[in-house]
Amino acid sequence: MTSDDLFGAAARAVAEPGGAVGRAGGVPASGGAPLAVRMRPRTLDEVRGQRSVLRPGSPLRRLIEGAGGAAGPLSAIIWGPPGTGKTTLAHLVATAADRRFVELSAVTAGVKDVRAVMEAAVRDRELYDRQTVLFLDEIHRFTKAQQDALLPGVENRTVILVAATTENPSFSIIAPLLSRSVLVTLTSLGDAEVREVVRSALVDERGLAGAHTIDDDALEHVVRIAGGDARRALTSLEAAAGVSLDAVAPGADVDGPVAITLAHVEQAVAQAAVRYDRAGDQHYDVASALIKSMRGSDVDAALHYLARMLEAGEDPRFIARRIVISASEDVGLADPTALQTAVAALHAVAQIGMPEARIILAQAVVHNATAPKSNAAYGGVNAAIADVRAGRGGAVPPHLRGSGYAGAERLGHGRGYVYAHDEPDAVARQQYLPDDLTGAVYYRPTGNGFEQRLQARLRWLDERLGRRVRRTEDEATADTGASPAEADDPAETPS
Repeated sequence: MTSDDLFGAAARAVAEPGGAVGRAGGVPASGGAPLAVRMRPRTLDEVRGQRSVLRPGSPLRRLIEGAGGAAGPLSAIIWGPPGTGKTTLAHLVATAADRRFVELSAVTAGVKDVRAVMEAAVRDRELYDRQTVLFLDEIHRFTKAQQDALLPGVENRTVILVAATTENPSFSIIAPLLSRSVLVTLTSLGDAEVREVVRSALVDERGLAGAHTIDDDALEHVVRIAGGDARRALTSLEAAAGVSLDAVAPGADVDGPVAITLAHVEQAVAQAAVRYDRAGDQHYDVASALIKSMRGSDVDAALHYLARMLEAGEDPRFIARRIVISASEDVGLADPTALQTAVAALHAVAQIGMPEARIILAQAVVHNATAPKSNAAYGGVNAAIADVRAGRGGAVPPHLRGSGYAGAERLGHGRGYVYAHDEPDAVARQQYLPDDLTGAVYYRPTGNGFEQRLQARLRWLDERLGRRVRRTEDEATADTGASPAEADDPAETPS
């Protein structure tokens, strides 16, 4: 059973009539509605987060407040992770100017359902002069033909379409529909905003109405496992409230609010609290351990530290950035495809978000950990930087200087330059380094992975260019008895 299954089971348990919360009488009657539904914001003032898209004068705010252009209000595509308020904002759009609200899910609805909504919207507009808001959840699940069915109603303003999606609309929604709508991008809630949501639910009459308090460590665990998802935070809070009431002895007289402890939250969501401070030492310790495990080729340890970071609510984009750095610093040209995998993971994580992002991150971690290793490129650029900082590196040789401007020829710039593509094998024998660095060698390939092939290529190039044939990293180490100097591990530096 996945963590999402556990959350769903907990939500169903507390929402059923006679469930743990309702049985003890600690929560107002709610008709079985989950806490997340009861606590849905009724006004813009109750919405947490999304300040940029709800700023005064923004298209979404104007739509919610009932404003529109000469032809009426535009439709909107709302893109964002789960639990960020897409459904809530659609409801708020519907409440403006006494609009009629119709909700469909792209999972179960089809073209027939869309057409029925359009026909009813025309009748409402002609008979009652009332606009219809069609909220279409998970629009990315609609096929192109199904999305085409929405176009006439959107273009004619028969309905105000508010469509929600967790996938990039540029890839999942047809261009004609996108061009006729305002694209609104939502972001995951911050920790402080999730805390506000939980604290509000504890005291609000629609929520737990003061029947419960929550310990600080329990609150922090709810915030961590929510991962910026307000719905998940409220679901886990409701389940934990039920567990806390079950812990009260039968027939006991409960005087005052019942405390929700960390143990109650852990039991409710079947997920142990991870000892991990995202803002303190453990944040950097675990990140460093992840990188060093990949560098050391221990794939199991690397996956362990990845799991610890994810379960603690670490920003997956931070993890992806560390993997990209490791792919270049530690794997390098021993396996050039590692960087491709890491960069692809970085972009995919930004588009998809949790919980699916964990799969992408795991693939990149496994690639880095199992790949042959080389820090030769990393050591090469550090050695070059050291020379520059030491003041070495004179003027650029005249034949390499720019010659594409007036007066360059008179200065002798570019004179004598040999165009590489005119030479055999596209290798032009001429001086490239400044005079005081002629013969300097920065990149020394290892014998690992693809760099073993680069050794032979570089020896051949050195001979063709008339340079002293470079030694490999292993040969240089054998001569000096010391490995090339390395810079500090960036993962250990708070940034």
